[in-house]
Amino acid sequence: MKTVMIAAAALLAFTPPLSAQADDAAFLRSLSGEWKGGGSVKTRTNRAPINVSCSFSSVGKATSLSLNGKCRGFVVISRRIGADLKIAKGRYRGTYVGAGTGPAGLSGKRAGNALQLDIRWAKSVNGDRSARLTVEKVGANGMRLVTTDRDPASGKTVVTSEIDLKRN
Repeated sequence: MKTVMIAAAALLAFTPPLSAQADDAAFLRSLSGEWKGGGSVKTRTNRAPINVSCSFSSVGKATSLSLNGKCRGFVVISRRIGADLKIAKGRYRGTYVGAGTGPAGLSGKRAGNALQLDIRWAKSVNGDRSARLTVEKVGANGMRLVTTDRDPASGKTVVTSEIDLKRN
């Protein structure tokens, strides 16, 4: 009997509460829509930022989020950007495209109104294959996408992209 109680307690300790699962579903759905905005992007940590304008379409469901869009800088630079995420057992996993190195792996958790995601690039970027993406809901109709990476020369964390979007 004691073993059964310990096993039950362990199972409950590692199972997210239903309210957390419901909160994630509502959060993901709240990110659905058509988005426009802009910000800045650095192609490398030691390069000057490029101002960009972006448009995204996103679909949030109970257990997934898909962001697809395009950012333009100057007149001639245009890049498709996207992320597809699924949630299971409180962990978000998926794929990011847009870095030019091939699809990158994403994994992380939600913290309040933001998804904190580790990026695993397909190839080395800024001296390694790791970076961080934050997808943050800002108010009722805003979303901020921030990518940070470690500068290989200084070892400091550098914002390599920051894009603020408003729902249309």
